[in-house]
Amino acid sequence: MKCMALMVLGACGLASAAETEEPMDMVDCFTGTSNSRWMLGPYAQRPMGMVQIGPDNQGDKWMGGYEYAINSVSGFSHIHAWTMGGLQMMPATADFTIMNPGPDSPYKGANAGYHSRILKETEKAFPGYYEVELYDHKVKAAMTATTRCSFQKYIFPECSDSRILINLLFPTEWDYGFRVKDARIAQVAPDRVEGYADCVSGPWSSWNDWKLFFTIRFSRPFKSFNGWHGDEVVNDTTEIAGSGSVGAYVTYDTAEGDVIEIQTGLSLVSPEGARYNLEEELIRPYGWDFDRCVADARAEWNELLGRVRVEGGKESDRRKFYTNMYRAYAGKQTWNDADGSYRDAAENVRRLERGQAVYGGDAFWNSYWNLNGLWSLAAPEIIDNWVTTQLEMYRHTGWTSKGPAGIEYSGIMEGSHEIALMVAAYMKGIRNDGEEIYEAVRKMATTEGGPHPAGGSCGQINLGSYERFGYMPSEVDVVSKTLDYAYDDFCASQLAKALGRKDDADWLSRRSMNYRNVYHPDLKYVCRRDSLGHWDPDFDVFSNKGFIEGNSWQYSWYVPHDIDGMLDLIGREEALQRLTEGFEKSRRHNFSAHVFDRTMGQSAEFYVNQGNEVNMNAAYIFNYLGHPELCHRYTREILDRFYGDTPYSGWEGDEDEGQMGAWFVMSAMGLFEMDGGVTDGSELDLTSPLFNKITLKLDPRYYSGKEFVIEAPANSDTNRYIRKATLNGKPLEKMRIPFSDITAGGHLLLEMGPDE
Repeated sequence: MKCMALMVLGACGLASAAETEEPMDMVDCFTGTSNSRWMLGPYAQRPMGMVQIGPDNQGDKWMGGYEYAINSVSGFSHIHAWTMGGLQMMPATADFTIMNPGPDSPYKGANAGYHSRILKETEKAFPGYYEVELYDHKVKAAMTATTRCSFQKYIFPECSDSRILINLLFPTEWDYGFRVKDARIAQVAPDRVEGYADCVSGPWSSWNDWKLFFTIRFSRPFKSFNGWHGDEVVNDTTEIAGSGSVGAYVTYDTAEGDVIEIQTGLSLVSPEGARYNLEEELIRPYGWDFDRCVADARAEWNELLGRVRVEGGKESDRRKFYTNMYRAYAGKQTWNDADGSYRDAAENVRRLERGQAVYGGDAFWNSYWNLNGLWSLAAPEIIDNWVTTQLEMYRHTGWTSKGPAGIEYSGIMEGSHEIALMVAAYMKGIRNDGEEIYEAVRKMATTEGGPHPAGGSCGQINLGSYERFGYMPSEVDVVSKTLDYAYDDFCASQLAKALGRKDDADWLSRRSMNYRNVYHPDLKYVCRRDSLGHWDPDFDVFSNKGFIEGNSWQYSWYVPHDIDGMLDLIGREEALQRLTEGFEKSRRHNFSAHVFDRTMGQSAEFYVNQGNEVNMNAAYIFNYLGHPELCHRYTREILDRFYGDTPYSGWEGDEDEGQMGAWFVMSAMGLFEMDGGVTDGSELDLTSPLFNKITLKLDPRYYSGKEFVIEAPANSDTNRYIRKATLNGKPLEKMRIPFSDITAGGHLLLEMGPDE
């Protein structure tokens, strides 16, 4: 009965949601997992956790990792970071083989290999926990995690050859996955295994190399230690080493219902770091108490998600709200050890002060809409640590990083939008070291980027051409970089202004107007032009040739820092007609156009694209056109139609950093941060919230207020239009509210009504 109690733990937790509606219980970890990136599966993890342990069931492929529709598991791996993977484990009882005949073809002949079909009805997950029954091995698997450690629990059948496999090379995301340059797995005690895997990402991302150290302890001594290198299997050994395919397995005699628990500590620094993390995060606080570790993971997630409480509205919307909020904290990772040690981009060991963290993950590509905004309101400590990460990189390896996967210089994506995050952190009072931030920001805005000595690329690529011509010539780079660089210039100018650096502020502010140089004077669309000033003679508003993951229609709204100027340039009546037409024609596609995500040079009649970062401000532009009712209408439609609540419909696009999830959360609260919060007196746009009451709990370490409450008592599907807004009893004259008024605490009352 004790063993069975383990396997219904998740079900009991989920069932309690109807009674208590705790925020964590409203999260569905399977939402969207039939169309999700490697970083966003149903993994057991803590917020911003290094360890994201959970099921893999696909080969090396785009959006590889976990696919809900495949009823098998090839293993449970620990690292699911962008361009990174590491340490897969798997219990097994079927005939032994190191061959995996294909994770999407889980049973071939009489031998199931080391992967297994699963009983889908036994698969359960909630934040910090995952469980499933492996049909071919007759093993029940459950797992939880701390920030840097995993805690697994396997219930075995009667078997004289029960195994637990440790695999160091396995499929991840993309077509080439990662490679193992050197590895070692060794038995160091009757119940302990340690080792490392020296890895490098696939050919297109080979700037990312990491050495993963691990220490694994088992709840009881194993019968034998064995392994493989390539096709060679070695039995009854104490060590396996080599490159390429390297793995090990331990064996047990098990009776029906035998429980074997495994605790694993990871580090990117050293074996000592892995041991320290295991001791500090698992052994000392929990011993072998699996359930208490699960409970603490639940409590940590519940506290974080509970910083925003929503009341009223539909239950399905509340579930979507907390699921999307969860995703906003699940796609990036902590890379320092528990004692603050980490390896910088040049592989030198550094150490942070206690309580700080260095993070990594995919890019900050337009994360100011509104991942940064959500973090700054609900979890300012995350913004604080992101600035620490960037300044650590600047101090020790010379540059900040636009996409610091594994604390490296990926060069992904466009622009250097970490600048927006850093500037906003100072403007919002989260950080007070403006001079040091500006030193780093100014270098990014003024120094030509290129290859970094430690690998990858840094800075603004082809910045010299942008400066010389006032735009990015088509024979040099994509035209959309003009828009990215112009916004970065604006962000830097605002910090210069706040610090009293008038000359820099004026110069950078003027340069931020370069976006005007790529709007065709007659067409009033963003258009490619060459270094001689000639416009593209084959202009096609729906082609993504010359644009990164978007087209001219979408990018022509992409001026976060000067929406009014952009609208004047296009013409306000023309802009209103275009934007309205675009939303009306995008409805049938659920406001998604992710056909552009991975290809260049094609044309397709897509307008609004909520499925990628470039176009996520579009609905809020109606506020600047004097039609807030259209903003209310279309933001509600996007929340209803683009965002789903099933494994097959979560986000109809490339959710790769938590930005799409954060957009839902902020818009469902009725808020949007157009300029990224980088100005003195920055304001947030208002739209129709999804709920009758929203309570934001403010962090006293950063803000003076206790809580900010948004109430819309008459809010409903019909009454989705704001008729009147009052802040602390005073009527608002426009559909915007200063960020500082939120963090000071207070009450926003919205009078809602139907369309008229």
